[in-house]
Amino acid sequence: MRETSVVDDVTRAAVELFAAQGYANTSVQQIVEAAGVTKGAMYHYFQSKDDLLFAIYERMLSLQKAHLDEIVARGGAVDAVLRAVCIDVIETSIDFLPEGTVFFRSQHMLSQPRQQEVTRRRRDYNDEFSALIEAGQQQGLYRTDVPRPVLIAHFFSDLHYLSQWYSPEGPEGKTLLAEQLTELYLRSIAATDAASGSAATERVDA
Repeated sequence: MRETSVVDDVTRAAVELFAAQGYANTSVQQIVEAAGVTKGAMYHYFQSKDDLLFAIYERMLSLQKAHLDEIVARGGAVDAVLRAVCIDVIETSIDFLPEGTVFFRSQHMLSQPRQQEVTRRRRDYNDEFSALIEAGQQQGLYRTDVPRPVLIAHFFSDLHYLSQWYSPEGPEGKTLLAEQLTELYLRSIAATDAASGSAATERVDA
């Protein structure tokens, strides 16, 4: 059996079971039976159920951080870069909606080292996102009357509630929704005099 098949099958089964009956109520035996693999095969890639829960979320974290780095590295006008970043993180969150939903419901059950690792990984993303906001503030694009952490929390708190109301089977596709939410967010943090666009041509260093 191919490595990717085992990892994908186990991960998929775990997400479905965690979503249906909860992390605490799901046994390793149920996961391997649903995945069609042996416990030995699972433990070759995941040392524990805790390890599996972390891996479910780590996939999304890694992808979003890689996309963020790539978008920022391309450079461009600050507002365009931030817009692209916001659209991307919404789209990828929708792509990983089941995984994100399961993780946010169960993250408090992670071991302390795993929780610390999640916090560190989130902080890395947050710091880079914050740097874009700061650059825009320095150019007069974004408001400064509200602390930057609040401006950032405003975006991500909305993002974390996607699973409560959004369905991929609904009338709006992920790209349209991402563009709509991004537009609402950017308007909410825009400086009152940013409409002139005089600073929009400033660029982010690659």
